[in-house]
Amino acid sequence: MKAEEARFLWLMIFFDLPVRTKSQRRQATRFRNFLRDDGFIMLQYSVYVRVGRGQDSLDKHMRRVRSALPREGSVRALQVTDKQYGRMEIMLGLAKKAEQAGAKQMILL
Repeated sequence: MKAEEARFLWLMIFFDLPVRTKSQRRQATRFRNFLRDDGFIMLQYSVYVRVGRGQDSLDKHMRRVRSALPREGSVRALQVTDKQYGRMEIMLGLAKKAEQAGAKQMILL
C-alpha cells in the first residue's frame, strides 16, 4: 500500500469496571495500564483511543485487548475512520466562578 493510500483508523475502547473491592481496583488499574502500554491514550477516564494504519493494525490491537480483559465489568470497542474521528466535537461546560474571575484578570493584564 502506498503512503498516500494509507487509511488511518481509530480504535476506541469504552469500559465500565467494578472498583468496590481491592481486587477489582487492581484489575481495573491493570487494564488501564495495559491500554496505556499498548499505545492508547486516555480520552476520558474510561474511554481510551489509539490510531492504527489500516484494518490489520486495529485487528492486532483488538486481539490484545481481548487477551487483557478483566474478569468483571463491561468493555466495548468502536472503530471509526480518521475523517469520522476528526469530526468529533468537544463540548465543555461553563467555567466555575473562580475560573471566570481568573480569566478576567488575565484579560486585564
